[in-house]
Amino acid sequence: MAYVAALSDPEFDTPGKSRGLVDVFRHRYLLSLLLKKGITTRYYGSVLGWVWSYVRPAAQFLMYYLVIGVVLGANRGMDFFPVYLFAGIITVNLFSEALRNTTNAITDNASLVKKIYLPRELFPVAAVGVAFVHFLPQAAVLLAVCLFFGWTITWIQVLAFVIGLFVVLVFALGLGLFFGAINVAYRDARNIVDLILMFATWASPVLYSWEMVHRLMPDWLFNLFMVNPVTTAVELFHNVFWLPLAPDTPRPEHLLINAGIGLALAIITLLIGQFTFRKLEGNFAQHL
Repeated sequence: MAYVAALSDPEFDTPGKSRGLVDVFRHRYLLSLLLKKGITTRYYGSVLGWVWSYVRPAAQFLMYYLVIGVVLGANRGMDFFPVYLFAGIITVNLFSEALRNTTNAITDNASLVKKIYLPRELFPVAAVGVAFVHFLPQAAVLLAVCLFFGWTITWIQVLAFVIGLFVVLVFALGLGLFFGAINVAYRDARNIVDLILMFATWASPVLYSWEMVHRLMPDWLFNLFMVNPVTTAVELFHNVFWLPLAPDTPRPEHLLINAGIGLALAIITLLIGQFTFRKLEGNFAQHL
């Protein structure tokens, strides 16, 4: 009788029945465990540990600043070029780490996927969360540098920061769900993602200004360039951290509209990624 009552209970869930990303909110405790696992094991066995979260972006910044800024002269005529450069670098780093983590999220947790049922979307969402946690030290360093140069915060800047962050994370999660699902059966997806990330830094105005691109491209192509979700996030971060220090610098027109389009594209990517993920997740255990 108890068994029959359980089956007729509206709260009873059939094992293996998935509601997609909605299930992530219903399993917040499992998500917190996966987040904790990803954070604690990131630098397990490392002597420096979390210091690497500062060392890697600092080394990357130094390399780009010396080559692009000093040798090629990109810092000439641009006030506070190091702040401009670092704001773009941490944005692209967040996108790169989130996309790489989500693409490998299922294969990296193959033992769990094969043994027990839990919403598969928990793994890529937790991977995005881990990338966000490791983004925070980089953002803290940038904030400290900006404050040293006299940066002040406004509510508009806070809103722009949140929107830019949301665009990057949603876009990375959408692509990660798509490529992560394909990666279970075809490991070529990982190589495709590596190619995307190889061009990510150069495909957005991180090492150069938007004006340089505008001079080289026809208007229609430039408009496509500006609505790229990563580009919109980079420019929003520039507005947040760099523009208050160099307020007289020209900025691209229609940045708010571009940000809205970039956000819409990120959401569409998430929907496509979720659709693909749900179509393929039934065979994850078999392929793993």
